[in-house]
Amino acid sequence: MNTVIDKSMDGANYSMVSEFVFLGLSNSWEIQLVLFVFSSMFYVATMMGNSLVVLTVAWDPHLHSPMYFLLANLSFIDLSVSSIISPKMINDIFRKRKVISFGGCIAQIFFIHAIGGTEMVLLIVMAFDRYVAICKPLHYLTVMNKKMCIVLLGASWIIGLIHSVIQLAFAMKLPFCGPNVLDTFYCDLPRFIKLACVDTYKLEFMVTANSGFISLGSFFILIISYIFILITVWKHSSSGSSKALSTLSTHVMVVILFFGPCIFAYTWPQPTSHLDIYFAVFNVVLTPFLNSVIYTLRNKDMKIAMRRLCSQVFVYRRISEMIKVL
Repeated sequence: MNTVIDKSMDGANYSMVSEFVFLGLSNSWEIQLVLFVFSSMFYVATMMGNSLVVLTVAWDPHLHSPMYFLLANLSFIDLSVSSIISPKMINDIFRKRKVISFGGCIAQIFFIHAIGGTEMVLLIVMAFDRYVAICKPLHYLTVMNKKMCIVLLGASWIIGLIHSVIQLAFAMKLPFCGPNVLDTFYCDLPRFIKLACVDTYKLEFMVTANSGFISLGSFFILIISYIFILITVWKHSSSGSSKALSTLSTHVMVVILFFGPCIFAYTWPQPTSHLDIYFAVFNVVLTPFLNSVIYTLRNKDMKIAMRRLCSQVFVYRRISEMIKVL
C-alpha cells in the first residue's frame, strides 16, 4: 500500500510518496537463510579485514609510503560502502515489508554515488602512483610526496561529491505520486527515477552518461595506463617485468571487480532485469571484502606488518591479563 503526502505544485494537487518498498532478493525462506548467512559473514569479514588494513598502515612506520597511504584510503572507502547498504539489506532479508523513507532513499543514493565516484578517481590515482614508482623510480618520492598525496586524495573526494550532487540535483525535483515499489534491495537512480510521475527519458540518459560512460571511460583509462606501464617496463628491464606484473595484476583485479558491476548496472539497456541485482549483491557484499584480501595476500610487506601488529596486540593482551591476576 502506497504511503503518500498531499501537496501542491504550480497550483495542481498531487501526492508525494513518503516511503519506498523494496521487493528484496527472494521470497523463498531457504534462499533468504542462505543470503542472510552469506551476507552477514562477508559483512563482518569486510569490516574486520579493511579495518585491519587501515590500522596496520597507520601503526607500522614501514608502511608510511604513498602506495600504502592510498591503499588505506581504499579500505576506508570499502568500509563506507559496506556500511551504507549491507546492514539494512541484512536486516530486511526476513522482513515481509521492506521499507525505506524518502529521505533515507535519497541519502543512500547520495552516499553511494559520492563514495563510488571517489573510488573511481582514487583507483586512477593509485595507477598514477604505480606509474611513477615503476617508470620514474628516481623521482618517485619527489613527485608522490605527502602534500601531493593529500591533494590527490582531496581531489578524489571533491570529484566524487560533485558527481553525486549532479546526479541528485535533477532527481530531487521529480514528483513521485506512486507506485513506490522498487524491485531491488537498495535505492539507486536507474530504478528510483523510473517511479517518477513524469517522463524521465532525458534524465535517464543523463544518468547513463554521467555514471555509465564515466565508469566505462575510467575503466579504459586504467587498463590503458597499466598496459603502458608494462610496455615501459619490458622495454627498459626484462628482469623487473615479473615484479611489475605481480604488482599491477593486483591493481587490475581490483579494477575489474569494482568496475565490472558498475558498468553493467549503468550501461545495460534494461536496468529492471534481475541480473543487475545479482551484480549489485556481488558489488556490495563481495567486492569490498575481496579488495582487502587481494591486496593483503599478494603483498609481502603488508602480511609481515599484519603479523607484527597481531603479535604485539597478543603480547599486550597477555601482559594485561597478568597485571589483572597480580
